[in-house]
Amino acid sequence: MRWLVVAISFFFLLMPSCRRETAGKRTVVVAAAADLKYALDEMVGDFQAEHPDLEVLVSYGSSGNFYTQISQGAPFDLYLSADIEFPRLLVNRGDADGDSLFQYGTGSIVLWIPHGLDLPLAGEGLRVLLDPRVRKVAIAHPEHAPYGRAAVAAMRHAGVYDAVCDKLVLGENVAQAASFVETGNAELGVIALSLASAPKMRTRGRYWEVPRDQFPALVQAGVIPKRAKNPVGAGKFRAWMMSEKGREVLLKHGFKFSATP
Repeated sequence: MRWLVVAISFFFLLMPSCRRETAGKRTVVVAAAADLKYALDEMVGDFQAEHPDLEVLVSYGSSGNFYTQISQGAPFDLYLSADIEFPRLLVNRGDADGDSLFQYGTGSIVLWIPHGLDLPLAGEGLRVLLDPRVRKVAIAHPEHAPYGRAAVAAMRHAGVYDAVCDKLVLGENVAQAASFVETGNAELGVIALSLASAPKMRTRGRYWEVPRDQFPALVQAGVIPKRAKNPVGAGKFRAWMMSEKGREVLLKHGFKFSATP
């Protein structure tokens, strides 16, 4: 049933692609980690202004789910993961071009709290999760979302995981986890900085950035799958992401740059 849903999703995703190609444009179909939502939406607009012959269609979700789909033949032109290990696995399996593997940034996690809930974030950090007023904590699902694994690691580092694990509300991806806390379905959320710093989230709450030594590095990377229908267009978008303009957008949305470990 799950793969029937995926197949239907691809059908509707690729229908507009066909229409645009007949209108003289070629599409670039991108599978992107959910934390890229705001950065990539801005980037796509800027890229298409410079490349009017290309139409970029982005599907956002969890990196692990996209990895599974691509390894089973999903026809994405570009895969942007929140964890470099998923693209590396595709390369090792022969499902992606190793020469196209690139790191586009390093992500961060934050503890996000809505306005109106008076908790001392700066002084307590993740220990505020122990407060009895906190009944639910939203994170991405750690089984397939790198930001979920980072959230669990940070809670373990702070020594609070065992006490709060029963409070966890798991989103399919980090964007869904952010939605849970933004809409009040959870009191707090451990989510991506790139989502928490977006205008929509800033107007509704505040956040504390988790120190980077408290969770494994979120080295984010992309790759062009072997089954890409438009590898040339994907390569152009990849190059634009890594250009000075692209990096400015990524930095603006909280992604940092460092050497690949």
